[in-house]
Amino acid sequence: MATATETVKDFLDEAWKLRDPRTRDWFMLASPWPNVYLTVLYCLMVWLGPKVMRNRQAFSLRTVMILYNIFITALSLWMFKEILLSALNMGYNWTCALKRPEDPEDIRMANVLWWYYFSKAIEFLDTLFFILRKNNHQITFLHVYHHVSMFNIWWVVLNWGATGQAFFGPLANSFVHVIMYTYYCLSAIPALRPYLWWKRYITKLQLLQFFIVIFHTYRAIYYKCGYILWLQYFLGFYMLSLVALFSNFYMQSYVKKRSSSKDQKDMDKNKNVYQNGAKAVDGKVHENNGVRNGDGINRRGAKKAD
Repeated sequence: MATATETVKDFLDEAWKLRDPRTRDWFMLASPWPNVYLTVLYCLMVWLGPKVMRNRQAFSLRTVMILYNIFITALSLWMFKEILLSALNMGYNWTCALKRPEDPEDIRMANVLWWYYFSKAIEFLDTLFFILRKNNHQITFLHVYHHVSMFNIWWVVLNWGATGQAFFGPLANSFVHVIMYTYYCLSAIPALRPYLWWKRYITKLQLLQFFIVIFHTYRAIYYKCGYILWLQYFLGFYMLSLVALFSNFYMQSYVKKRSSSKDQKDMDKNKNVYQNGAKAVDGKVHENNGVRNGDGINRRGAKKAD
């Protein structure tokens, strides 16, 4: 047991030495503990928050939500612009981008990717707002898994592979977040909700993003790009897990719900059917074979007296 423990310790010590010297002393990157503390606090919030709010009135937070979503939209737009310009200025090969420690633009790329990592901590507020507004049905396994994993995975990426191939996922994700948080901002305004018919297409766009990033990652692995191999496999498997979870979410939220709605309409339609010469309306049978409901009943020539 002691030997195994020492082997793991030696492995971790060696891995720690391989961190990117340009970023390893940056805020929240020098030690894993800030990430660990924030992750634990987030999980405690997910567990305790709904319990604390159970007997309390939900907060509206409409103005706060609008301002928050505007901020995240603006931050995502800035990150998309910075990542794109940095990649273009360095002449990145879009299918096989390698780190360029000597290029000042590479530090610019590392800087914006740090903000991308830090934005994942800011987005923990998504869950806090769900709790305060008592929208607990939105705090799903997918929601929690996505928030926790993105925050911690990008701590790893910033420490061991801050630039190069790592740029592509945040570029795509920042673009998607511009659209997604714009939708959230508009949906916080009740008068605009009837016009927001495109929510389901955001999930489709997220899935498209994952497939593109997976293709980009595994293509680089197949052609032996030269970027950190274990990190490419790590990110590739993570993207596959998101495809599985988001696909399940789409099926449950849109495909099955639409099928259930259609079945309900068919059932409603079948409430008005003719059965053995009788018409059933809302579950009540009204004779239709020479019989008239009401105060007067015609029975083939026979009439009820006044």
